[in-house]
Amino acid sequence: MGRVLIIGAGGVGTVVVNKVAQNHDVFTEIMLASRTKSKCDAIAEDVKKRTGVSVQTAKVDADNVPELVKLFKEFKPEIVINVALPYQDLTIMDACLECGISYLDTANYEPLDEAHFEYSWQWAYKERFEKAGITAILGCGFDPGVTSVYTAYAAKHHFDEIQYLDIVDCNAGNHHKAFATNFNPEINIREITQKGLYFENGQWVETKPLEIHKTLTYPRVGEFESYLLHHEELESLVKNFPTLKRARFWMTFGQEYLTHLRVIQNIGMSSIKPIDYNGQQIVPLQFLKAVLPNPQDLGENYEGETSIGCRIRGIKDGKERTYYVYNNCSHEEAYKETGAQGVSYTTGVPATIGAMMFLQGLWKKPGVFNVEEFNPDPFMDQLNKQGLPWHELFDIDLEL
Repeated sequence: MGRVLIIGAGGVGTVVVNKVAQNHDVFTEIMLASRTKSKCDAIAEDVKKRTGVSVQTAKVDADNVPELVKLFKEFKPEIVINVALPYQDLTIMDACLECGISYLDTANYEPLDEAHFEYSWQWAYKERFEKAGITAILGCGFDPGVTSVYTAYAAKHHFDEIQYLDIVDCNAGNHHKAFATNFNPEINIREITQKGLYFENGQWVETKPLEIHKTLTYPRVGEFESYLLHHEELESLVKNFPTLKRARFWMTFGQEYLTHLRVIQNIGMSSIKPIDYNGQQIVPLQFLKAVLPNPQDLGENYEGETSIGCRIRGIKDGKERTYYVYNNCSHEEAYKETGAQGVSYTTGVPATIGAMMFLQGLWKKPGVFNVEEFNPDPFMDQLNKQGLPWHELFDIDLEL
């Protein structure tokens, strides 16, 4: 049905290549590209063994628009799935515009020299994508991504008015490492050490990093301390669902993880400001990333599950209703299927489904869109088919 180019050969890229190969009737030609072609070759070889599907590979610098344009013109994909670094979103979008190719990513842009992320930079591309007649689908991972689709599905089927939204993300798994991040350490630590942010009564409320926390109970895995964070999907959800009175994002962290994080900050290793070391400029956080375990290598010994969902309160037929929609994903099962751990799996599967929605003409219109702006129903249907089945609970105590 269509040609797809995947940029990024980390854990999420590994899952995406596996899942698009499993859906070869939709993705008829597949290419994986990254700065290190040998990584792409190794993934392609593994995917061939698992699925029997051949994947082309290429070397490309995602910071270099002319290089991207050259590759796009040679391969001629219908859509580019960007699972590279958030710093590279805009260069890839620029190349897509130049070549008339549609675009999908899993995380919004953030500048390399500032730990700050928001959608304004990518939303600014809206008119140019409209004029080019191509689609940009933003934030099509799990959170952002599935949680945004969950919200749209709830608004469509279960509420007349959504008023309170809490996105809850629990990783109850154990990778048996003293300290490791489940996705790119640089991005992960930048995100967690920022100030918290949530929306309430028409305005944004800022908190100290990890200042607000409480114990929440997650299906099948039990109680975990959950911390309020700033997360990008809140920005688009309050815009697209204006009845929201409050929207928050919560994520679980163990005490050992937080202790390591505090030490990393205290000794300056979380800094993104370059320092001089033996006459060479290095960024402490980038050096730390180089010595920490590679998230791509965590899967083999990873046990347990993730549990991610939306807890929603609002009005239906004049009465208050509560609703909890969620998915639990097994790290072991994710690794068996794709060779990657559950956090990569929960991001890579939705990216695949989003590209599928585009190629099938279900999520295809000129412009720049967040996923909740499309029809959630076919996406929700594919979640059940592609390995991320969802569950619903009605009229329960949401604990929030």
